[in-house]
Amino acid sequence: MINFEASTASDCAGRSGTLKTEHGDVPTPLFMPVGTAGTVKGLTPDQLSSAGVRMLLANTYHLHLRPGVGCIESLGGLHSFMAWDGPVLTDSGGYQVFSLGKNVKVDEAGAVFRSHIDGSKVHFTPESVARTQRALGVDVAMVLDVVTGNGSDRRAAESAAARTLRWAVRSRELPIDHQPGATFGIMQGGLFEDIRRENAEGLLELDFPGYAVGGLSVGEEREKTMHMAEYSVGLLPADKPRYMMGMGTPEDLVALCGMGYDMFDCVLPTRNARNCTLFTSRGVVAIRNSRYADDPDPVDPRCSCYTCSNFSAAYLNHLAKRHEMLGATLASLHNVAFYQNLVEEIRGALALGTYGEFADNFFARYRGEK
Repeated sequence: MINFEASTASDCAGRSGTLKTEHGDVPTPLFMPVGTAGTVKGLTPDQLSSAGVRMLLANTYHLHLRPGVGCIESLGGLHSFMAWDGPVLTDSGGYQVFSLGKNVKVDEAGAVFRSHIDGSKVHFTPESVARTQRALGVDVAMVLDVVTGNGSDRRAAESAAARTLRWAVRSRELPIDHQPGATFGIMQGGLFEDIRRENAEGLLELDFPGYAVGGLSVGEEREKTMHMAEYSVGLLPADKPRYMMGMGTPEDLVALCGMGYDMFDCVLPTRNARNCTLFTSRGVVAIRNSRYADDPDPVDPRCSCYTCSNFSAAYLNHLAKRHEMLGATLASLHNVAFYQNLVEEIRGALALGTYGEFADNFFARYRGEK
């Protein structure tokens, strides 16, 4: 099980706190690098720890398909399998299942689809997904939810939210020995305040140990995303962790932390690194750009990560242009460390009641305004 303690900042709705799990305590707000298949691409567990990572995210859908939950369970569970001794959260795989579009059949029982690996038929239900996550031995599991690709379609949003709630009830009704240690509910409802409010009310009756906001940043305008994010977090209890799923530019993190979110995940740090893009205190850097070919300075003078402490921007530029594996590793290590340093700075500002000043300074530097 998990425990959560937090105190609200004096100058915003954000809060700093601690998420207590079986595999250790994690200060919040926290950012989880995405280790979809039980690995954060290009980085070892030791490198992740040295970059300040305290908690990882993996994906039930991908691990179910390969290597299979039976294999992982027989080898001691997901922590042992991936040699990570910190907390792990697993997404239910709902987003991956429903992104299959016409290749998945969804009804009240669950979702039926074909494996993209060998074509075999797979049946996900709220119950089977919960059992899978229990077998993986994760610290935090997510209910199977219904994700819509168009947040402005009211009928689709109503249907997704209603079924997500019914599936959440089924997950909660499982015998205790079939349930993961801690399961979070997921709010859906598209871009409609009334649907999200009704969905949240139903989820709160189930008394989950934590709650997530899903179905945002799936193609809608950013202004609408941020409005609904702020509205949604206000519907969730203050004494439980609040998790914004899948959103994670540095600017997103700063804004969302000020709204009161505690947990985040996103593929951007490592995905962008593999595409030669680095996040820095001065904004986004495309390291392949010729301007960095003879730059003797670190890519981010404000960063003390292994990459910035040992290598010049010119060296990273060289590696990127040669498509060297080390280039992707060093870029990934920097981006992951940048995100961990960012949430650490946010936590400090929230604890001191100086979030507003911190956010103003961050945005000005990041956008090149100072």
